[in-house]
Amino acid sequence: MAENEQLYDILIPPGVPQKLIVDISKKFDVKVVERMEKLKFANMEGDERELLAFRGKLDVVRNVEKYMLEQLKVFIDK
Repeated sequence: MAENEQLYDILIPPGVPQKLIVDISKKFDVKVVERMEKLKFANMEGDERELLAFRGKLDVVRNVEKYMLEQLKVFIDK
């Protein structure tokens, strides 16, 4: 990836299997990064939590999102 190229993040929902995170990071041109995000849940409103995200080019991140959701559906349906 070029130094000045715009990069995008797709948050990894808590509970995603570690095996899937590793698979995606090897299969796609993305990096796994940590991001602080404010929570918007009833009893945690305003709290911040460190979450993982995939970072890469927009088209790649869109493909990662689609793949991740497909794989999570397969995992849940087992």
